[in-house]
Amino acid sequence: MTWLVTGGAGYIGAHVVMELRESGERVVVLDDLSTGDPARLPGDVPLVVGDAGDPALVRATLEGHGVTGVMHLAGSKSAPDSLIEPIRYYRQNVGVVVSVLDAMVAAGVTRLVFSSSAAVYGRPDTPTVTEDAPTRPLSPYGQTKLVAEQLVAAAAQAHGISWIALRYFNAVGAAAPHLGDRGTTNLLPLAFDALRTGVPLVVAGTALPTADGSGVRDYVHVADLADAHRRAAQRLAGRPYGHIYNVGAGRGHSVLEVVRAVADVTGTPVPTRPGPPRPGDAPSVVAAIDRIARDLCWRPRHTLHDCVASAWQARSAPLTAVAS
Repeated sequence: MTWLVTGGAGYIGAHVVMELRESGERVVVLDDLSTGDPARLPGDVPLVVGDAGDPALVRATLEGHGVTGVMHLAGSKSAPDSLIEPIRYYRQNVGVVVSVLDAMVAAGVTRLVFSSSAAVYGRPDTPTVTEDAPTRPLSPYGQTKLVAEQLVAAAAQAHGISWIALRYFNAVGAAAPHLGDRGTTNLLPLAFDALRTGVPLVVAGTALPTADGSGVRDYVHVADLADAHRRAAQRLAGRPYGHIYNVGAGRGHSVLEVVRAVADVTGTPVPTRPGPPRPGDAPSVVAAIDRIARDLCWRPRHTLHDCVASAWQARSAPLTAVAS
């Protein structure tokens, strides 16, 4: 098969591209490079620079490269930002999905892996969250992901598309140094910045209803997340299908636990200071992963230490360069 990966030059997307390539799949990437970097991609992977929200461009890419399946990862992903710019989030996370589906139908492409989010659950009622839990998003970001899932399911039924939606929990780590997370909103990059600059990391919420008062999240190694995409691709190569899966480690760690893990890996305590909870964030969200283990034979292979150590290795070269 040949897979189009939208957002394939981004942090998660580039790991998915690498995993697909290593499993023998052909890949083409569509990315506007607003946050992506071509240096993350193998030199022989075709890169189309452009907007996945342009259905004519998407269709031309699908037809020009003989694409047989789409992995749609392009989108915006900050819950707090979405409270400030809800229109942009609906445009990016719902409008672009409309364009991708339009192009797929026009080009006769009938397989889709959709990048969704645990943000659809909002504030769960149980310690671990199954795919059947109520969906009550707390932010426009989570709302857009839920609406997009519903759109994919409706379009799939109408047009014979096989699909899998993967509800990501918190992707961390790196499979190779050049694939590290360079974002400015995720916990590990922020912790590493605090080590480099000495400016304390703001722990958003220190009196939450959790064991140590800080938010609890499910941190999944990005290589494991990429492996879930590969298994989804293999599943869609068979009979018609439509399903939603959580992709997480299946265990939770608090922000302060992660901060301590960073200190253990680097040998340096991370300066922190307390801050208010972020709007649109739940105190604790941890994945139940029994369904994806059963259906796709997927389980995470990496520990929190693996996640932190690989992320630090990816970040250490630029930190050394700054220090010198």
